Amino acid sequence: MLNLVEIFSSIQGEGLYVGTRQIFVRFAGCNLTCTYCDTPDSRQFSGQALVERTPGERDFIRIANPVAIDSVAQMVNSLLTIRHHSISLTGGEPLCQAKMLAELAPKLNAPLYLETNGTLFEQLAVVLPYIDIISMDIKLPGTSGKHYWQEHHEFLRLAAVKEVFVKIVIAAQSSKEEIHQAFNLVAGIDDTIPVILQPVTPVNGCEAVSPDNMLAYQAQALALLKNVRVIPQTHKSMGQL
Repeated sequence: MLNLVEIFSSIQGEGLYVGTRQIFVRFAGCNLTCTYCDTPDSRQFSGQALVERTPGERDFIRIANPVAIDSVAQMVNSLLTIRHHSISLTGGEPLCQAKMLAELAPKLNAPLYLETNGTLFEQLAVVLPYIDIISMDIKLPGTSGKHYWQEHHEFLRLAAVKEVFVKIVIAAQSSKEEIHQAFNLVAGIDDTIPVILQPVTPVNGCEAVSPDNMLAYQAQALALLKNVRVIPQTHKSMGQL
């Protein structure tokens, strides 16, 4: 049984594959409480989940949580009536349910794209054989409230055998030192791993970073890394797709 928040078809709004069409499977529960989290409801388990019946039509039905793995697979695969780039396994933090996720993954009929906070490396090992693309966050201490450098290092070391990119959310309160430490962490494993610098969308007291600072951070990253892009959350400007 899986604890879900929602299943729906939409456009990926951030990261390396921004603009692609995906089916989103949002899992409930998270091991972190980042200040800029834009899906806080996903941290909690609920007695119900929303499931879209027709891709992109927003014709949601409510179903009881938790949901049987075979039922989740059937509902996700039924949305593949139009071409999708991949299935986004997101949250919350999907790796909080790694064992069940490893049972679900082989039943899904499209490439699997894991969106993760990059801290649960032991759980990653459980699902890694089934994952095609990994979108891994590096959580900066200034906005996550704690440092996860060792966890991120172990996670990225494992993830590097797959297609992986790293996303770093940067706020005005993010320090130069922690940002540079994140760049060094990635470069120490593989300097060809793409890095996405994502200016924070202001929320819960997180302040926007200035354009001048983002230019400076990208220049610093490019001294260590070969592929660094600045990409904001595009789905916010389009109206929470």
